[in-house]
Amino acid sequence: MHELQRLVRLHGNPLIQGTRVTWVWEGETAPYLVGDFNNWDDSVALLQPVARGVWSYSTELPLDAYIEYALRAHPNGHERLPDPYNARRTPNGMGYHNYFFYMPQGKPSLLARRRRSGRGQLLERELRDTMLMATPRRSIWLYQPPVQEPCPLLIVLDGKDYLRRANLPAIIENLSAPGKMRPVALALIDNGGPARGVEYLCSEATLGLLLTQVIPLAQSELNLLPPESGTYGILGASLGGLMALYAGLRAPHIFGRVLSQSGAFLLPGYETPVFELVRRQAAPTLQTWLDVGRYESLLQANRTLRSEMQARGYNVAYREFNAGHNYPAWRDNVHHGLMALYPNEL
Repeated sequence: MHELQRLVRLHGNPLIQGTRVTWVWEGETAPYLVGDFNNWDDSVALLQPVARGVWSYSTELPLDAYIEYALRAHPNGHERLPDPYNARRTPNGMGYHNYFFYMPQGKPSLLARRRRSGRGQLLERELRDTMLMATPRRSIWLYQPPVQEPCPLLIVLDGKDYLRRANLPAIIENLSAPGKMRPVALALIDNGGPARGVEYLCSEATLGLLLTQVIPLAQSELNLLPPESGTYGILGASLGGLMALYAGLRAPHIFGRVLSQSGAFLLPGYETPVFELVRRQAAPTLQTWLDVGRYESLLQANRTLRSEMQARGYNVAYREFNAGHNYPAWRDNVHHGLMALYPNEL
């Protein structure tokens, strides 16, 4: 038995020694190994033979990285093969599961664990039959933190995902209870499914929905500060991150704080309108937090937009993390933006 076979059967895939990561495959032929670390590029066969029926690939990764990967049967194909030496899987949001691992200094955020006491109230409601939505019905969850005083409102795009995959209310409570951020109420609105791109690509209809439907509903159900307090915010990831910034630029008098994770600010051959808005209008009082993974195709777009905003005097904070484009990474890193935009003022 080859030494790599012995090690992978003992420790699982991938083998990690310091910053060095090694995947091992057993079989007559090898699949295509793709993941965050190579931008999901299957044009090159990474796994190479090291002995009869044994294949491997090694690379260097940061000590705190979170990485997802898959094994594809064919280049550009959808068929995936199981990794018998890694039982850790997570949904990728597109109908498949990815394998994942943390490097030695990385770990899932403990902030996403529910507290045993002091939990806030979560209400599920439904928006219906509005011309501003691409679907006739839309779920929305309203979260009231366990405090008596009125709170800022944070609207969350892709709310179902931030609720179930990121456990955002628990993160809010675990930060606010020890005073690491001020309590905020949440309006987590679900996306339009297949129409998500239409709704989040700098849509005036979506902006109108938030202003005329979501905020009034939240005000009727939650104990909120008034919109003119300048404390209302909006959070989103990917296309949701784009729409969050668009809403802040279009209505800074309402959305005074924007938290964009991995914002999809540039599309292939297309510069989204947020660039033109940043260039043309005077810097508002908008407070913006941008973060993005270093293993994302959107990294350069976020760097470019950050530079544009800084050059025009915007109040923008920026952070990069060692992960790709996925909810575990957004869950593990969203607390940085929350604490920056909603510091404890007591």
